[in-house]
Amino acid sequence: MRVSVERKDVKFMPDSSRVVVRFFMNGDQRTQNLVTRILAMSDFQVNQTLEQTLREFSWRHRNISKIFLKHCSNIRHIIEAMQVNYAELSEERKLLIGSYCTMEYALESAAFFNPSMIEDFDQTYLEEGEKRVIISFRATGEGHISSLVFRRGILDKNNDLHLMKIGNHIDKAEISHKKLYDKKRFIERLEEMDIPMKFSKAIMNRLPDRFEYYVLKQEVRKILEDTNMIAERRRALEEITWLVDSFYDIEFKHDADLSARVIFPISESESSGIEDARFVRFIDDDGQIKVYATYTAYNGRTILPKLLSTDDFYTFRIMPLHGDGAQNKNLALFPTKIKGKYAMLARIDGVNNYIMFSERNTLWKNPILLQKPKYPWEFTQIGNCGSPLYTTEGWLIITHGVGPMRRYCIGASLFDLEDPTKEIGRLEEPLVTPLENEREGYVPNVVYSCGALIHNQSLILPYAVSDYSSTYAVVKLTDLFSALKRR
Repeated sequence: MRVSVERKDVKFMPDSSRVVVRFFMNGDQRTQNLVTRILAMSDFQVNQTLEQTLREFSWRHRNISKIFLKHCSNIRHIIEAMQVNYAELSEERKLLIGSYCTMEYALESAAFFNPSMIEDFDQTYLEEGEKRVIISFRATGEGHISSLVFRRGILDKNNDLHLMKIGNHIDKAEISHKKLYDKKRFIERLEEMDIPMKFSKAIMNRLPDRFEYYVLKQEVRKILEDTNMIAERRRALEEITWLVDSFYDIEFKHDADLSARVIFPISESESSGIEDARFVRFIDDDGQIKVYATYTAYNGRTILPKLLSTDDFYTFRIMPLHGDGAQNKNLALFPTKIKGKYAMLARIDGVNNYIMFSERNTLWKNPILLQKPKYPWEFTQIGNCGSPLYTTEGWLIITHGVGPMRRYCIGASLFDLEDPTKEIGRLEEPLVTPLENEREGYVPNVVYSCGALIHNQSLILPYAVSDYSSTYAVVKLTDLFSALKRR
């Protein structure tokens, strides 16, 4: 039984005009040669070149002078190594040096995909049948580096989406690393990452039970100065730094519109991308509401599942997930606790759906097999398409399946509310398959979602089109439940 799906005529497309500024450096020697040339310029030449640069770029970025000064300070050690008194440099010369250490990055130029939709915190001043929503996207630019961006809109009584105006500037957040770490938990995570204790023990023994970020970084840096160190030990110490860099907080200014806030890769663990964030509006046992998102951090070699949390979409806390169940991609948190425990979906073996329960939302062990590939359209692998949705009929889980020609389709399953290990029903045929006009893109023949919601007795399903653009579809819940419960 095929379920009727209404595809809406809304397209979210890549936009190469959306740019952020990044630190740019061409290596120590070339940077030193560059600084030498700038120091040789007269004050008149410095001011003239700086003025030309600001005229071309200040309208494209807020506070670009502050950015130039920050990027100049990033190479202060190189400047001072040239026997130059950094403090005596004029502000104009520092600004000019900083401009040469800055580049623009078009973060949405290659793809704008894998959306996740949740209810906004603010639901005031709406008409009957309307809901204000926040949509997150995986934005990908040069080098296939992915970041998180947001849009805000209103779903009306007909389930049509009205998007808010996009801000003219893009803001990157201010970063602060977590101040204190619990040594016992930190050692547990090192063991889970298979970092031999013979390499980390010497450092860990010198640290107190709770230690600061910079203390550990300093201890590792001292040891890494040994040029005769064996490669295996060097790699282990670098991975310790990689782990500690994975904990951090970020904060956006309150005058930055939601569409202007971008969560760009910050730590080494995600240097090649923040991938496929699954946002969920979590309601705790005491009624408190917090938004979480699970995502995959990728550094070009390995992946690290991470958890993001926020109360307002201005301040975010980022933490790595750990435990033998925090493996691979595709983790998705349930929106409430079940019998006093957090619950999480996962695909730890890359093929099957699993479920886990935990006292802590960052520690995941003992995964339970939930679903295996069953139908031809999902024989290669199955997984979730976002966090489960609460309904009176049961937990509605939107799934994805991979079939012939690596075609990705979207399906659905229904599970018991009290015991979500019990399957009530599952669609035999896909809910959404790539149409002919949806087959072309960065990765052909793919439809994929990272999170839907329910509105006006309908499933609102945002989805990506062949890893290039995004749109959304609407499904009546009565039709969907009839198909799911039909044996």
